[in-house]
Amino acid sequence: MERKSRFSQWLRRPRSGAGGDTGPGAAQAAREELLLAAAAAGFPMAPAAHPSGYGCSCERIGCPTPGRHPVSFAWQTLATTDAEKVTKWLRSQPEANFVTATGIAHDVLDVPAEAGRQALDRLLAAGVDVGPVATVDPDRMLFFTATRGTPDDEDEWWPCELDCHPETMDEHPGLRWHCRGSYVLLPPSQLPGDGRVQWLRGAERPLPDPLTLLEALTDACAQYADGRSDHEHAPWPIGH
Repeated sequence: MERKSRFSQWLRRPRSGAGGDTGPGAAQAAREELLLAAAAAGFPMAPAAHPSGYGCSCERIGCPTPGRHPVSFAWQTLATTDAEKVTKWLRSQPEANFVTATGIAHDVLDVPAEAGRQALDRLLAAGVDVGPVATVDPDRMLFFTATRGTPDDEDEWWPCELDCHPETMDEHPGLRWHCRGSYVLLPPSQLPGDGRVQWLRGAERPLPDPLTLLEALTDACAQYADGRSDHEHAPWPIGH
């Protein structure tokens, strides 16, 4: 109820750009509104790097994840839903992306985009309350869920190898479960090239129990993996 109440209060705030301005100022105002809406929905956030030229704003030579990582190593401590702090970051770091820390108020089930679209269609057709969903162009989809918290016996609840931490991303090409100690980019974020992180279903939607989505997502990921395997082992067409 607190989450819904906070978001409802945010919705009643006066909107910027009401005069129809479509310039850079209006785009920035719209970005700020989306991020403040996520804070109002209870998603703890912290500033992240952003693409800069052919690299990353962190200026690390050969940064392996340009625009996809927090600015500070203390991102878990910094992560907040406080509107005043978020607004200060937005004004002082206008190009920054933002990450949201998972395992505090929400988890994120992160899947290949093709599998995510298939699962989303199946879930909606079955009348499941899916909750917030974001796309990470061009290859991933994020399903925001209620956090599983800290079970008394975590091994019985779910095998820990599905947990996805920032340093283990490459080890989880299929389903990634972002919970304690992990993060995802929060919409709207800019990726290298023309890539973006955008809401497909907004942060205002209630967070579902992850178990209500898990079967559809794991089935879709398995089909996606099988399809990729078949494609990789298919013979080259004649003439190629």
